[in-house]
Order: sequence, then structure tokens, then C-alpha cells
Amino acid sequence: MRYRLLLLLGLAAFSAQAQTDSTAAMAQLFGRDSLPKVDAQLKLNLDATYDRPFLTMGKMPVSVGGYLEANTQYLMTDGVTEGLSFQMRRMTLFLASTINRRLKFLSELEFEDGTKEINIEFAAMDLELHPLLNLRGGIIMNPIGSFNQNHDGPKWEFVDRPISSTTIIPSTWSNVGFGLYGKVYKRNWVWAYEAYATNGFDDRIIANNQNRTFLPATKENRERFEESFNGVPLITLKTAFKRRKWGEIGLSWMGGVYNKFEDDGLTLDRRRRVDVYAVDFNSTLPTGTFINGEWVWARVDIPETYSQQFGNQQQGGWLDVVQPVVKHRMLGWSKAVVNLALRLEYADYNVGTFAETGGNISDHLWSVVPGISFRPSPTTVIRANYRYLRERDLLGNPPSRTAGYQVGFSTYF
Repeated sequence: MRYRLLLLLGLAAFSAQAQTDSTAAMAQLFGRDSLPKVDAQLKLNLDATYDRPFLTMGKMPVSVGGYLEANTQYLMTDGVTEGLSFQMRRMTLFLASTINRRLKFLSELEFEDGTKEINIEFAAMDLELHPLLNLRGGIIMNPIGSFNQNHDGPKWEFVDRPISSTTIIPSTWSNVGFGLYGKVYKRNWVWAYEAYATNGFDDRIIANNQNRTFLPATKENRERFEESFNGVPLITLKTAFKRRKWGEIGLSWMGGVYNKFEDDGLTLDRRRRVDVYAVDFNSTLPTGTFINGEWVWARVDIPETYSQQFGNQQQGGWLDVVQPVVKHRMLGWSKAVVNLALRLEYADYNVGTFAETGGNISDHLWSVVPGISFRPSPTTVIRANYRYLRERDLLGNPPSRTAGYQVGFSTYF
């Protein structure tokens, strides 16, 4: 009995220590002595990979964390429905370690749809040299747009991820490579950058079961974590600025060659490029209203032998507006919040006109998603959304209409 009591006391002590405030835990684990301490108003989307709650125990150099995401939905397309379904969207595990004073490690392992997909989304070591010049290598999350890095489910009031961020930008998109990053603070503003060379895309972006230009198809190539498809690195650059009380703006570009243009010294084709450009922004108004958005353009060099259903230009984006309406103690939770939210989305997968007729190509969609969320704590969200989506096919036929309800939750643990 005495041993059980000691065990329970030990577990209680561990639990109390483990529930350390996430910001303090991350400051201890990833804090850079050479960088000034900053508040939440100067955090960037580029910080999202490390700005997560971790469980720590005393001065141990290893911390763990993760999040869970599940939902149910009832959707109908043109009067046809598959009924009510339940989804285990994903479970993600984090592991972080301070190897040495200026050597850090972080990994992110994700299980999607149960065990249908198991991905190492991030596993990199950081070597800190100077606030403006640090090295990172391993499996890196390419900093294109805002969502690709800042994608954790508990941070969002919506069940689904943004359409353009998952069908034009192939979020979540990561590759093996190396690069540089840095940041500088000046009173009320912060500027940061990241620059990486990694393995990149392959010809699946135009040879896939979608029968259109589809960049996410390249994620099916598991060999990209061990070798490059064509020997040409994918370059990803991002810079971001933020001023306290104004907001953040980020500019990013990702580009490289996607085709196999040479094999054993024999020229197969000319080098064909894919380039992705993105701009993102976010701000919190004096009313507490949070505004967050992203717009992306993609340019792909399509072979002349392909039909026009494979677009050489794509564009799309989303805008989220979140308004807290109730913030006080509820049901025993001292920091509970109820939010109203709205998402507007657009994606055009084939920007241009038909060569034969000059008429517009109509492979596009738009969506409106109002929602309400309840946060018993900042790290847990229970959310309900209504989705309405209209999509036109290549020829501009009358649009298909999808509408329905989604209810789910996401929480860090």
C-alpha cells in the first residue's frame, strides 16, 4: 500500500510538472539566448513548427507532444449523399530534444485516416550560429504560404483544411534538404527568412488519376526522401514581416524542375519547371476579430503533347474571419471561448482560354464555410461547420453543388 501511495504521488508530481505552460517549456527547450524574448504579438507563421505545447519533466532534454483530430459529417452533392460518416482525420506525435546548447532537434510523425497514411512530416536538426544565420537539415517542411507550416488542427476553427492549400500547394509538403533561417527583432516589429534546397517534384504532377495538373500527386513518391527524381534541387524561399498591433505579411516562392529530362547521359526532354508563389497575411483587429488569409499562384511547364485539360497556370486562396463572442468561465473551464467563424475559398485549376475557341476554361470552384467553435482551453477546439461548395468542370457545364454539416474536435495532448 505504501509503494502504491508513493507511486501515485510520483505520478501526480510528474503530471503537475508536465503541464508546464507551453510557451515556457518551448522557451526552455528552444530558447535562443542570443535572441530577445518576445510576446505572442510578434510570433510568425514561420515559428509554428516550434510553437507547440510540449510535456517536459524537470531538466530532461527531451519533450513530447502531439494532437488528435476527428469529426463526423453529412454532405450531399447534387441531391446524392453517402450518409453520415465518421472520420479519424489524424493523430500527430512530436518529439523534441536539446542535443546541446546550440543544437536542437524536432520531429513530427503523423498518422492520417487511422493508419492509411503514416508520414514523417518534419525531422530536422538546427545548428544555431547567429540570430540572422542558422543552419537546418533533415526532413524540412517547405515554407510556402502560411498553412503548410502552421497546419495543426487545434489552431483552426474549421474541420477541413483550406482547399487551395491542399490542392494547389500540396500541404502538408515536406522534403529532405538543408538550408538557412534567421530572424531579427526591432522594438515593435520582427523580420524573418527561411531558404532551403530540397528534393522536389516529379512528373506525377501531370501523370495522375486526377486527369489535371495536380501538384499533391507527387507526395505519392516515397522515394523523394532518399533520392531526387531528376537531380535538380527544389528551392524554397520565404520572408515575413510583422508589426505589433498591425499584423503579419509573408512572401514565398518554391521552384524547380519536375521532369526526368536526362537518363544515363541521354537527353529525354528539355527541363520543365514548376514555380509556386504565395502571399499570406494575418491581423487581429481592436475588436478581437482575427483575419487570416493566403493566395497562391502556380506555373507549370506542360508538354505540348498534353491536352488543355492540364492547366499550366493555377491560382486560389482563402480568407478566414474569426470573432470571439463569449470569453469567460464556462462549465468549470476558466478560459473558455465561443467563436463565430467564416471561411471564403476559391481555386482555379486551369487559368486561361481554349486555343480553338478563345473561351474561358472553367475548371474552378468556390466555397463558403460558416462555423461556430467552443474552446474550453486554448489548446482544444470543438467546432461545427456548414459547407457550401460550387464547382464547374473544364467545359463550364452547370456547376455541381455540395452542401452539408461537419462537427468535430481537435486537441493538443
